[in-house]
Amino acid sequence: MGETAVRLSGVTKTFGATVAVKDLELAVPRGGLWGFIGPNGAGKTTTIRMIMAILFPDRGSIEVLGRATALEAKDRIGYLPEERGVYKKMRVGAFLAYMARLKGHDGDGVRRRVREWLERVGLGNVEKARCEELSKGMQQKIQFISTVIHEPELLILDEPFSGLDPVNMRLLRDLVQEQHQRGATILFSTHVMAQAEHLCDHVLMIHRGEKVLDEAPADIRRRFDPHTLELEPLDPEARPESLESLDVVRTVARRGNVWEVSLEPEAEVRVAIPAVVARVPAARVELRRPSLEDVFVQMVAGSGDGAEGLSVADLRNGGEVAS
Repeated sequence: MGETAVRLSGVTKTFGATVAVKDLELAVPRGGLWGFIGPNGAGKTTTIRMIMAILFPDRGSIEVLGRATALEAKDRIGYLPEERGVYKKMRVGAFLAYMARLKGHDGDGVRRRVREWLERVGLGNVEKARCEELSKGMQQKIQFISTVIHEPELLILDEPFSGLDPVNMRLLRDLVQEQHQRGATILFSTHVMAQAEHLCDHVLMIHRGEKVLDEAPADIRRRFDPHTLELEPLDPEARPESLESLDVVRTVARRGNVWEVSLEPEAEVRVAIPAVVARVPAARVELRRPSLEDVFVQMVAGSGDGAEGLSVADLRNGGEVAS
């Protein structure tokens, strides 16, 4: 993945007095599967629209598939916008064939590809139906097909999982993985942290228009490890206070049968676990690894102060708010 599919250098976009994106640097390698996360209003959709040349930056440069603008590579790109929409009066099969032709695909093979895709998403019986006759979830699947039917090199998906039920969310996740395995470069924005965590080989997070994370999920989890143990005592009558006098323990919180033991920042886990178990014999004890959602909440919300109380410098420092 040496070549770059999408590159942003010093990109800034303002709307009046509001800075939507500030000095953003981004390099998505060809073949990468990147998740683009951040709170509402962080600048994700604005960035995606600039990549797609729907909006233009005030300053900075954008390169897409080796071209100065996505318009020069539009037939090699599949774009699913945040605003869902199909041509409601068109019949499903005709709509999908039309979208394929717009991307340079025509002939007998297009109709066959349309039918194959409809079968794959469980809509094999709607080819003759008008798009307006379909449910919102069905229309969303139709729009996804229209995004990938021409087998693009680059897929840009803005909130692709929004509004889907768990079954269709899993289906879409599997389809995104298939596109990646086919060799497509994928950049998608999402608020569904679990999807980003399970799908992505890299995560980009922006907050207030500035990049605050640009790492692999495993590296993020290691860096934001909360230093917390999960412990199930052998003795159901054991009390959390029995651990609080240990030098390695900061706090103990009880959640049902499980104790969450927060360690002091300087405590070594290999020393802390034996000390904790010696004080309270355990049926199970393990180091709790944070999910991407944990990191997201920690970075945006801080210690309960809310996103407005955190600067980008605070976020880059791991979400800690200076007193």
